[in-house]
Amino acid sequence: MFAKLIVVVVITVALVASGQAGYAVPFFIIGFGVVLAVESIKVVPQQQAWVVERFGKFNAVLEPGLNGIWPFFDRVAYKHSLKEVSLDVTEQVCITRDNTQLGVDGIIYYQVTDPRLASYGSSNYIAAITQLAQTTLRSEIGKMELDKTFESRDEVNRQVVAVLDEAGRTWGVKVLRYEIKNLTPPEAILRSMQAQITAEREKRALIAKSEGQRQQEINLADGEKQAAVLQSEGQKVAAINRAEGEAKAITTIAAANAAAVRAVAAAMNEPGGMNAANLKVAEVYVEAFGNLAKAGNTLIVPGNMADLATMVSSAMTIVSGARRADGPTPIGKP
Repeated sequence: MFAKLIVVVVITVALVASGQAGYAVPFFIIGFGVVLAVESIKVVPQQQAWVVERFGKFNAVLEPGLNGIWPFFDRVAYKHSLKEVSLDVTEQVCITRDNTQLGVDGIIYYQVTDPRLASYGSSNYIAAITQLAQTTLRSEIGKMELDKTFESRDEVNRQVVAVLDEAGRTWGVKVLRYEIKNLTPPEAILRSMQAQITAEREKRALIAKSEGQRQQEINLADGEKQAAVLQSEGQKVAAINRAEGEAKAITTIAAANAAAVRAVAAAMNEPGGMNAANLKVAEVYVEAFGNLAKAGNTLIVPGNMADLATMVSSAMTIVSGARRADGPTPIGKP
């Protein structure tokens, strides 16, 4: 404000020195009024809060919108953003419980909730939050072993947020979240971890391969078992079908033979049946006797080869005996 008034005074003096004193006084009055109006009216943007001091003492907090102050008495001392702000925490070296160095960095998300405390509670609340976050992080990492730190990020984040939020109440700041970005162990530890990971993957690969081979052998054995069962079932069905076929064939042949015998018996009871039987027996005897020489070099012949009628008579005697055993001869038939 004083810089603006000095500019007005300098211009007024220049007007007087140039011989235009009549314009100097009106200009001074108008310029002074403009400076007072500009300095007394303040427009605060949304999501911001301005802290006003009167004679160096806290007076009020200007809310977003149009506000008025007293020039020469009041001044805007601090301007705070009420938005959520992210703050990078530089990397630092932490010592784990098993005495391993670990480079850790993170990011803080905070928000100003009380502009008055943010102005007077700490000379620099951003630096205070950053240093407290680093101190808390070193303390929490020191309670864990190296392997535990990689799987306990969420736990570390919660502990850091709890400590920062507790301390931030006196600074007018609320810490919303803390996130660890990177955990960087030494190069030697990284190589050891990589070797361990490689060995673990090879172990899982061998286990998976052996499980595959085991399952393959089980599948093959099960397939052979099912094939053997199916084959035995097939052989069983084939044997049953074959036996049924043979039984049916035997039954059919026996029925045919019985029918043939019954037909022969009926024919022999007809007139001339015995003569026909005599003729048939004689033909069969002659045919069989003629084939004796074709069966081999040894011949078995009857004692009296010329007495063919005697042989036929003997055969017919057997047939006649069979007829008498079968039943009496009907009347009128031989």
